[in-house]
Parts: sequence; structure tokens; C-alpha cells
Amino acid sequence: MIGIEIIEECRKGNLRCFSELVGKTSPFAFSVAFRMLGDEGLAEDIVQDTMVTVWQKIGKTKSAAGFRMWLCRIVVNKCYDELRRKRRTKEYVTGNSEWEIISNHLSHDPAVEMDNRETAALIRILTASLSSKQKAVFVLCDLEEMSTEEAAEITGMRRTTVKANLHYARKRISELIQKYE
Repeated sequence: MIGIEIIEECRKGNLRCFSELVGKTSPFAFSVAFRMLGDEGLAEDIVQDTMVTVWQKIGKTKSAAGFRMWLCRIVVNKCYDELRRKRRTKEYVTGNSEWEIISNHLSHDPAVEMDNRETAALIRILTASLSSKQKAVFVLCDLEEMSTEEAAEITGMRRTTVKANLHYARKRISELIQKYE
């Protein structure tokens, strides 16, 4: 949890406190970005861009509780931008080898952890056909375990819109898993 003291010191230009803030918030920002994009390198770039934005605009947050939501909103918006950019440049097509990763994962003990590359491929495959909004609410609600209210605040969507997008995302992912199980 980030204290208001750290945020206040960052507002005053204290780089030592900002370094501490980055250390405390980067893992969360990376988790959201990685799960939305399915690419470790892009997620790291998003976190760096996010931290630059945080430094430039830290005065916009008034409370420590509001800071986490503000940070997440920045990450999600930067991920939206990246997804739009990717969509304009090329469409992602899933190959047989990537479906094998899913099949292999589903057939093994679920308690066994996959490494980042397999996780990225799995997330990318399962969320490739989702809209950016569906992907965002799926990541926030199901992977980051946030409430629909928090997801609504972060994405700027109404709560009912978040629920609808989450429903369709879960339905689509479930269909894909059943198809290739």
C-alpha cells in the first residue's frame, strides 16, 4: 500500500521517494500489462511509459487509495493504445503449436506453474478474439481479482457495461477451451 506521504513527496519532486514508489507499484503495473498484452517485453515498455506519465502527472491524484486506481487506469489506457496499434498493423493468427501449449497445459496438473512464455502464449491465444474492452475487464476482474466497481472506475465504463463485457469474454474463452480440450 502506498502512503500519502510518499505521494506528497513525489509531488514536491523528491526522486528518492519516486524511486520507492516505482519499486512498490511496478510489479502490479507489470502484471496488468502482461496479462492484457501477453508479451513480456511490451509489458515492460508499458510499465516504463506508465512511470514517466506518473512522474509527469502525479499532482492529479489526491489520495493514496485513489492512486492505485489512477495508476491502473494509466496502464490499461496504454495497453488499449498498444492493442489498437497492433490491430492496425497485423491480425494475430493462432498456430497449431500454440494450441498444443493449451492442450498440454490442460492435460497436466493445474497446480504446476507455467513459465512466462507459456503464460503469455496462453493469454494471447485465449484473449486474441476478445475486444480491447472485453480483454481489459477480463484481466482486471478475473486475473487481477478486482471488483466490477473497480474495473468500471479504471476503464471508465459503466458497471453494467463491465459486467456485460466480462460475461462475453468468459463465454468466448470457455468456448475456446472446450473446443481444444
